[in-house]
Order: sequence, then structure tokens, then C-alpha cells
Amino acid sequence: MGKQKPDWAGLNAIGAVKSSVWKNDVLHEETRYFITSLTDVKTFAEAVRGHWGIENSLHWVLDVAFNEDNSRIRKDNSGENFAVVRHIALNLLKKDDAKMSIKARRHRCAYDEDYLWKILFSRHRKR
Repeated sequence: MGKQKPDWAGLNAIGAVKSSVWKNDVLHEETRYFITSLTDVKTFAEAVRGHWGIENSLHWVLDVAFNEDNSRIRKDNSGENFAVVRHIALNLLKKDDAKMSIKARRHRCAYDEDYLWKILFSRHRKR
């Protein structure tokens, strides 16, 4: 066996996840491959599901609160740059303890300058 890279120490397996999704009456199949230190199939499956659950939840919030799916920002790196700005804004909005949705907080920032300043510059309580 060849020499192992130090950054990959502890990697024990290659995992594959095959997913099938029906969209517009068409079956879409995809196989994703992972390198992992996990050797138990159940633990590996839970880790992959957990990661995608978090990823899907974040994507849903960004789409609902920021209408991200309809963004037409495409030139050069602007799409990636705006994604970072949206993530920062989402994190700031989540820290506020107001009893309203993220979308409502975002809209309130647009018409209530005091609330905007609070979101941008106040220290928020940790949850």
C-alpha cells in the first residue's frame, strides 16, 4: 500500500449513496461518493442524512426569506459573493429574539431603521 497523506490519516472507507427522485414525472438518479473514517454502515447513513437535512433546511430558509432560487445574479463571482452576504444576513437575523419569521425580520429591517441598526450592531443573547 502506498504512503498515506497526513491530512487523510484515519480515513477507512469509501461510501456511496444512491438517491432517486421523481420530478415532473421523470426519475432522476444520482450516486454520491464519500471518503470517510466511518466503517459502520448505519452510522455512515445517519451522518449523510443529517448533513443533507441541515443543508436542505438552510436552503429552504434562504429561498423563503431571500427568494434565492429566483436570483439572476450570475456575472463572474457575484453569485457566490451574494450567497455569502445572504448567509451573514441570515445569521444576524436568527440571533434576534423577535417573535416573527426570518422573512418578516428582513422586511422590518427595510422599513424600520432602528431595527436594522439593532440587527447589525447589537449584541444578541446566545440561545
